[in-house]
Amino acid sequence: MTSAARAAPGPERDQEVRPAPAVATGRAARLRAAARRHRADLLVGLLFVAFAGWLTHGMWPAPDTRMLALNPADQTLYEWFLALDARALHGEISLVTDRLNAPDGVNLMANTSVLALGVPLAPVTWAFGAPVTFALLVAGNLAGTAVAWYLLFARTLCAHRLAAGLGAALCGFGPGMVSQSNGHLHMTAQWLVPALVWLVVRLLRAADPDGRPDGPDRPRMASSTVALALTVSVGVFVGEEVLFLTALTLAVMAVAYALADRDLARRALPGFAGGLLCAAGLALLVLAYPLWVQFAGPQGVSDGMFPAAYFSADLAGWTRLSALTVLGRPDAVRLTTGPAEFTTFLGWPLLLVAAGCALWSGRRPLVLAAVTGALVMAALALGPEVVAGGERTGVPGPYALLGGLPVVDGALPTRFALAVLPLVGTVLTLAVHQALHEPGPARRLVPVAVGAALLSVFPTPLPTVDRPPLPEFVTGGHWRQCVRPGGVLVPVPTATPQQPGPMRWATAAGVEFGMPEGFFIGPYGRDGSATMGTWQRPTSALLADVAGRGVAPAVGDRQRRQAVRDVDAWGASCVALTDDAPHAPALRQTLEALFGPGTRIADAWTWRV
Repeated sequence: MTSAARAAPGPERDQEVRPAPAVATGRAARLRAAARRHRADLLVGLLFVAFAGWLTHGMWPAPDTRMLALNPADQTLYEWFLALDARALHGEISLVTDRLNAPDGVNLMANTSVLALGVPLAPVTWAFGAPVTFALLVAGNLAGTAVAWYLLFARTLCAHRLAAGLGAALCGFGPGMVSQSNGHLHMTAQWLVPALVWLVVRLLRAADPDGRPDGPDRPRMASSTVALALTVSVGVFVGEEVLFLTALTLAVMAVAYALADRDLARRALPGFAGGLLCAAGLALLVLAYPLWVQFAGPQGVSDGMFPAAYFSADLAGWTRLSALTVLGRPDAVRLTTGPAEFTTFLGWPLLLVAAGCALWSGRRPLVLAAVTGALVMAALALGPEVVAGGERTGVPGPYALLGGLPVVDGALPTRFALAVLPLVGTVLTLAVHQALHEPGPARRLVPVAVGAALLSVFPTPLPTVDRPPLPEFVTGGHWRQCVRPGGVLVPVPTATPQQPGPMRWATAAGVEFGMPEGFFIGPYGRDGSATMGTWQRPTSALLADVAGRGVAPAVGDRQRRQAVRDVDAWGASCVALTDDAPHAPALRQTLEALFGPGTRIADAWTWRV
């Protein structure tokens, strides 16, 4: 084309510039393709949300009148935590609270107080109540975990959407996740795990100089390092146990992957290891004070309180189906410590299909790493001594190597099996993706086999029951007539780990008053070791005995003097007995003998102390 033609504004120039529409058409095609991908991802996400809603539909439409049937005590505790977290709207954010176990208080870092969940959702709790927030989190954790794994599989692994959806469904709704939904918000909030994995993968890719003449992508490494540190910091306030299990699993997988791909390890190890160390250092700067509070601060504990030998996975449990699945049997619970701990119950169909997919996928480094991680975590879940069919075999388990290690002994062995779910999900995702891109019978056989295996662990909705009604004394705000602002109310009987029901009073009142004793982890064992709850003072023990037997004891001057000392030690403003208390007439008789005539307020008898 001549220079005149290039300068001419007429048709000749228009005819010469033909590539522009093609470029525009190509860009439009890419945009349409991206829009289709986003719509597909949105559809998968909506399906996961709908499924989580169906699993938890027993708590809706009125979570304040329904609650989980299999673990109501833990739900009571978490709702109290959520109500306390909501006080952040009033500027009350602390790592130690005096609103329980008055006057000593409770160390929130030593308890699973889910601060990173409760504080952001404080407006929901303030507007609708802690039961609504709890129900949202139970469903949201399941759906959010599934969505997060789906995005990791589809975007980072570039897996086919069907493959990613099947694998993510197991990660979000597998037997362990559904069973832990019975009251353990800190264990089901695993939507942060795929984010951690993505950041680690991003850091590894940035540290690998292969194909880049300028070496590692240092800006990307720096951003990944900072993001990883921040995500770990948030994870501590969501659930330290899940964070620990994730770190241990990734460490095992990193070693296995490095052995399978030694060239990558040689190229990327220096930068990758340096990035991880920097991320750990940055996270420690953020977490130094909270961790000090947890282990050395007021009411802090430095050890675990759950015996590893008791909370060990039964070897036979791996081949059984959870009682919370369509094909499961109720007697499966005898192989676990309770309905919230069906962490290993994958069943023969899923185990065999997963093993077949791993063998069929070949010696791919990621498959080898996932299988290695799954085997290691499954072995650790067996605890310090292998149990098979409910019988102790005397064979030491790999967990025995970790026994007594600081921090590690706070993780229950059976929960190590939770890390197996996403690893099996990864293997299934890779196998289905590979099959869908290969000719021959595997194109249909593998997806059908994986789908059938997942149907074998199809979950049933979480069982729920009606909540016991709260007294009008609490719901009507009448407690304010006998409790000074920020004071301590003593419910009769007092809350305990076995019977935490009175903590619902404080939850309904927005934790505006404190309570003695209660359900929490504190340093009340021998030599300050961790225990569940605290010892009862003589007066609360006396009243608990009356509530249990319905017999009013003889009360003399010694008991009255002790009662005065106890309520003074609690810093109590008021003692309250509601009409729905067990053996209320005998309790009222005892309280009148201790404190004199009571005052009737709504449906409660009260004593100002």
